Amino acid sequence: MDGRELLRSMKVFGSVEGLRTVRTAWRRRRTDAWGTPPRGAERARVPGLAEAAESAPGGGTIRFARSSLRLCVSAGGTVFWGWDGAGPLPSYALAGEAPEPDPRAALEPDTDGGWRVVSERVTVVVSRHGAVEVRTPGGLMLRRDLPPRWWEPVDAGPSGDAGPSGAARWVQRSEVPADARFFGLGGRSGGARLRDGSYRLWNAAPPGRPGPGGGPPHLAMPVQFVVSDAGTHLVFHDNSWDGRITLSEGEEGAGSGHDRPGTGEVRMEGGPLRCWVVVGTPARVLHGWAALTGAPALPPSWALGPQHAREGSGGAAEVRRAVEAHRKHGLPLSAVHLGAGHRDGRRAFTVDREGFPDLPALAEELREEGVRLVAAVDPAVRAEPGDPVYDGGRAVDGFVRDARGDKVRGTAGCVRPDFTDPAVRKWWGGLYEERIRQGFSGVVHDPDGPVPSVPSGGPALPRSARYALDGRGGGHREAHNVYGLEMARAGYEGLRRLRPDERPFLLSRSGWAGTQRYGGTWADGVPEGWPGLRASLSLVLGLGLCGVPYSGPDVMGSGGASPELFLRRYQLAAWLPLFRTRAGTGPGPHEPWEFGPDIAEYARVALAERERLRPYFTTLARLARMTGAPYVRPVWWGTPEDRALRDCEDAFLLGDSLLVAPVLTPGADRRAVRLPRGRWYDTATGRAYEGPGQVLLDAPPSRVPVLARAGAVLPVRGEESGQVLEVWAPAAGRTGGGLVVRDTGDGWEPAEIERYQSRLVDGRVVVERVTDDGVAEAGLPVRVRGL
Repeated sequence: MDGRELLRSMKVFGSVEGLRTVRTAWRRRRTDAWGTPPRGAERARVPGLAEAAESAPGGGTIRFARSSLRLCVSAGGTVFWGWDGAGPLPSYALAGEAPEPDPRAALEPDTDGGWRVVSERVTVVVSRHGAVEVRTPGGLMLRRDLPPRWWEPVDAGPSGDAGPSGAARWVQRSEVPADARFFGLGGRSGGARLRDGSYRLWNAAPPGRPGPGGGPPHLAMPVQFVVSDAGTHLVFHDNSWDGRITLSEGEEGAGSGHDRPGTGEVRMEGGPLRCWVVVGTPARVLHGWAALTGAPALPPSWALGPQHAREGSGGAAEVRRAVEAHRKHGLPLSAVHLGAGHRDGRRAFTVDREGFPDLPALAEELREEGVRLVAAVDPAVRAEPGDPVYDGGRAVDGFVRDARGDKVRGTAGCVRPDFTDPAVRKWWGGLYEERIRQGFSGVVHDPDGPVPSVPSGGPALPRSARYALDGRGGGHREAHNVYGLEMARAGYEGLRRLRPDERPFLLSRSGWAGTQRYGGTWADGVPEGWPGLRASLSLVLGLGLCGVPYSGPDVMGSGGASPELFLRRYQLAAWLPLFRTRAGTGPGPHEPWEFGPDIAEYARVALAERERLRPYFTTLARLARMTGAPYVRPVWWGTPEDRALRDCEDAFLLGDSLLVAPVLTPGADRRAVRLPRGRWYDTATGRAYEGPGQVLLDAPPSRVPVLARAGAVLPVRGEESGQVLEVWAPAAGRTGGGLVVRDTGDGWEPAEIERYQSRLVDGRVVVERVTDDGVAEAGLPVRVRGL
């Protein structure tokens, strides 16, 4: 902590709390100095030349002079390799066992002393020096990972992560085609497309500035989504240690000039060097990623509706006023989130009885009105004997300890559970029974990473902290990034045990690869002002390409937002999977009606359209669960070979049928929209446009441009809340279609995918349901548009 951080702490909390924060930081630094001695002399190592190989199903092991490479191609075409004997397990990212190897693929000699594995969907070639090249079945290079390099301690230190001397650092450089574009790395606000620069792999709060070279986000993942003319692939370095990825786009030569390939460099401070690669179309890639790391959790039906967050310090009266205000202004509301202010002294799993004298009755009252309550849960536990949560944690030896074996105490004397211990996860999950008794329908983990809940910065847990790591034992540098993931696991599994008939609703602020198994997240920590609007969209797109489909930004009036900025925030969020407004605590307007009658009306129109499309959102949620495809997709999703679309970051596809072009700049009443190939209809005017190409559309304050794909069949709400099929006329000589998955409630009832096709017959649009037995009548009312 430097002087500026100290001043910030004292300004926010006053001198007493500021001094406590300083004392905690000093104690943490002293502990780290003892528990993590400086790294000593190191010796560099490279694999050397290949000497022998042993074949196995799907691949085998290649032995080099100073290392070994384990290589396996699965039956689905997913590629795994691990150096120095690293295998797929144990892994916090994987949903279970590693995929079965492809029995038809085997390790075989290649030219120049190398080896290769050929399968139906991918070819992997390993040079005699240890470079690993992934190719398409047609022989086009998708990526080439050069021989890695390790830096190992000369003098053996403590085992595990007791000190830096016990871990080998490594670097892995790679090349991709010159035209390739990079996406992913978790929730990055600098742009859906990752620019040249360095990106840290370390969950942090508050997040750093967006873009390359900025600080790390709340949710960082070593997951790159790479798109080029040769094809699309996802690469995941399964290592949760602190690290950094440096990316540089390539450049194609002109005339007789040579192409400069795109490059990537992964540097990790320790841990295994192991990698997964999934190849195919964007849809196939994310389907394979979901098969590997787990299907996304399906939110309950009400969670697709508008939600609202409040601190909760105003008590039950504040909650009732908020619900009534939404109703008065015609704004639908499905849930109210209560922050730490609803708890007794902000203690875990308590309720402020003065502000909420009968919270279960309030929850039941609101539920009858169609509004659920959601609670914020914080892992910080007051270390006070007699506190039931603290005593329960002590009984299972459940708190993080330092290198000396003492429980780590943070600001305000709080300790934190070790969620990498199965017994602790089970104990913590059982505590959610209190949340259910209070009438809460879901939880938000905020904060949930081993980061401070105060704005003074710095880690809440020292780097010398020790964790169970599911029986392996290890340190903070390995556990830091998965802390929020394992807290989400504890909460999700606890809710499933306690309320088995309902799907859990859980939002996590932090996480890692695989966090989609337990719920969603929200796009937090974006810059204020208009740059934050674009950053919010970037975060949602990036998370979707990393397998987290359910996310969205908080819509706030903070930061001195103008009415125009607040409205454009609201309109963007209305088209994203998670829609949540947040009541600010500072001066100035925060709610739509506080910005004037025009803004309130435009907000009402935006939510009315979202509610009309609720059946479509339900379908997208179910499809995300079944296929891994995100609700919100880049505009190049269906045509990744379109280079112009790869660079488009100011619009997105909502499913396959809609293209949304939010207004991201002040004063704009028109905006340019780049269209994928095919015919597209402006949903406001019905005018048709042909893609690929760029068009200029009206964007008045009352709406943002939204286009529908010709031939699309969407489920929407009808006049009396019944379901209607809305079909946009296909172009002459072309057909269209769509998928529909009906709402089966908030439980675990299986859902059926209904397939519909549309065609133009004698100037009339015909919609039919496609079944295993052929085509049949649609069976639902049909509304035709675009004719």
